[in-house]
Amino acid sequence: MRTADKVQSIAIVGNGLMGQGIAQVFARKGREVAIIGRNEESLTRARAAIESNFAAFVERGITSRADADAALARISTGTDYAAAASADHAIEAVPNVKELQVEVFGRLDAACGPDVVLGSTSGQPISRMTGAMKHPERAVAMHFIYPAQLMPLVEVCGGPDTAPEAVDIVCDILKAVGQTPAVMNREVPGFIVNRLQFAVIREAWSMWANGIASAEAIDNSFKMTLGRRYSVTGPIESAELGGLDVLHGFAQFLFPEIDDAKVPPQAVTDLVNAGHHGFKTGKGIYDWSQRDGKALLGQRADRLFQHMAED
Repeated sequence: MRTADKVQSIAIVGNGLMGQGIAQVFARKGREVAIIGRNEESLTRARAAIESNFAAFVERGITSRADADAALARISTGTDYAAAASADHAIEAVPNVKELQVEVFGRLDAACGPDVVLGSTSGQPISRMTGAMKHPERAVAMHFIYPAQLMPLVEVCGGPDTAPEAVDIVCDILKAVGQTPAVMNREVPGFIVNRLQFAVIREAWSMWANGIASAEAIDNSFKMTLGRRYSVTGPIESAELGGLDVLHGFAQFLFPEIDDAKVPPQAVTDLVNAGHHGFKTGKGIYDWSQRDGKALLGQRADRLFQHMAED
């Protein structure tokens, strides 16, 4: 298989938010990137979004204007899978629809060189996408976290048919462009980050839906305590620093009380069914007409840029 030191060009199938961010990651580190999209109109929008993302890097001093322009020049767009034929590595970044992903991997398997490793950033087990492949041993899940251009960690997981060599190569490719691979020992739905994220969301929604605390109290309780702590120490590190015996004892008391529902709370389901989808519709659990969502997104981006500068 083509090793990381020979990977100088990347094909990305999918020009949505994840594809855009991944393209920026590789282009910033000197790789040629070909984005393969559904149509020219969506590719034009994607190009504009990538330019805006680079402008944010320049504005904050992470990248010079000259380096940003050079990176943008390394990104090409098109609708033809022929662009993948000359790529040293290819990544699927299409919507999370199994039939579409199976089709994409079948087409990449046919288009790419036989020694090219193929990755998926869907955050789903790679084994669900390889049904149309003749060489599933070269398929690896490589899940970038949104926003990909600001998040340094990528989850990496092979499937039952994946060659161990392919996992090692993906890790080397990621390290070469400044990303940190988090290797999983086996496939599970949701991988690491989403399983942790949704464990927190389930309990937060449950406490709100059951009237235990307001949304604001729940969010502030996380942001002003765990959110600050976890930016330095992860949950297992935090438990060990606090004393495994102490946390184990508290877990024996608290685990039976924590929500273990298999479906979201009815109150949240009712909001979704009523078309109240949060910030994008103006209402969810919060009334976003009374909150500055754009400013909050800006604050979050600023903090992520601070972390990037520290990294």
